[in-house]
Amino acid sequence: MEHEAQIARREFLGSALVGGFYIASWTKSAGAQAQKSPAAASGPEKWMNEPHKWRREGNSLICTADPKTDFWRKTYYGYITDNGHFFYRSVAGDFATIVKVTGKYHDLYDQAGLMVRLDKENWMKCGVEFVDGEQNMSVVITRDFSDWSTFRLPEGTGPVWMRVVRKKEALDIFYSLDAKNFAEIRTGYLVPSESVDVGPAFAAPEGKGFEVRFDDWVVEKNEAK
Repeated sequence: MEHEAQIARREFLGSALVGGFYIASWTKSAGAQAQKSPAAASGPEKWMNEPHKWRREGNSLICTADPKTDFWRKTYYGYITDNGHFFYRSVAGDFATIVKVTGKYHDLYDQAGLMVRLDKENWMKCGVEFVDGEQNMSVVITRDFSDWSTFRLPEGTGPVWMRVVRKKEALDIFYSLDAKNFAEIRTGYLVPSESVDVGPAFAAPEGKGFEVRFDDWVVEKNEAK
């Protein structure tokens, strides 16, 4: 039984690193921009808690997090905050998604990465979080109550590539510092649902806001069995 479980896990990890067919990425002509514009909702992507300042440049989304924004539920701190920024599209079935994240982090808990969200009580966010003056890799998985896991990134870390794979009720989370070598950092459970919302997310819980750039966000169908 243990041997079968190990094989299944290897197959799952293998599927996480092999893209299927293309579903979606944002594509705008160079120089196309939007800032607090109704046009933001005209395509398949939507905002949850649209920031005051953002724009598109080609395959890049450049944003400034509003101050005092976050996603968190109950655990340890006792409060619920759901006013972080989330640029998403709804995706059905199994998928893999990847994005390059470059942030100008400077205040405690400044954060940027990817989110997979079913509803306000069931979601996952992962990416870089600024803690004690250093960039940390961070994952929060929420099922009514949020948890939090982190580890320190190397000093001088620049862009980080985040990759998340959904297979049924499981999420597998990876990061890379070079877009080639991806390391698995966590596997977690998400309540089963036909579709979920997926995309870049960012917040500035304690600070005055910071700029973050998301490049080449892509969602691919994961056909592995």
